[in-house]
Amino acid sequence: MVGWVAFLWILEVVDVATGHSLDAYGIEPRRPGELLDVVPASFIHFGFGHVASNSVPLLVFGFLAALGGIRRFAAVAALIIVVDGLGVWLVAPDHSNTAGASGLVFGLFGYLLVRGFVDRRPLDIGVGLAIGAIWGSSILLGLSPANTSVSWQGHLFGLAAGVAAAFVFRRPARGRSTVPPARPLMP
Repeated sequence: MVGWVAFLWILEVVDVATGHSLDAYGIEPRRPGELLDVVPASFIHFGFGHVASNSVPLLVFGFLAALGGIRRFAAVAALIIVVDGLGVWLVAPDHSNTAGASGLVFGLFGYLLVRGFVDRRPLDIGVGLAIGAIWGSSILLGLSPANTSVSWQGHLFGLAAGVAAAFVFRRPARGRSTVPPARPLMP
């Protein structure tokens, strides 16, 4: 996760050094050619303050999610990025440009929040409750359409994609056989 966040910072340095040329990779809604920017938009930010606001939660949520396995984490992150980007492309306001890792941050929050309940793992339930207690109010504020300085659409679709990812990538129940138990014969 440190490498991922470092990459975001490097991209922002390149963006600033090139006169914000990377900002063009944000998502402009409902333009067919912009579908190609669904993935890159999650890596591009509109200034150092923007990337800074995503860095700590991305480090924490990404690290916690990756503890479940790197392949699973990569699949979860990919699902969140694609669903979030498509949602933004569909419903963001006309003439807007949306970019940043906050959709992934909200998605990982949603994933961690419900993963333990879906997988029925007490430790993961505790992790979800802890991050909900620590970051829950910030997440709720980021979902408010009244806050016009952020893409609440990106946050909402990221959160929904993260919750969906917990179900899509659920772990099989431990100690349970997929074969139903034999029924006793009656005498």
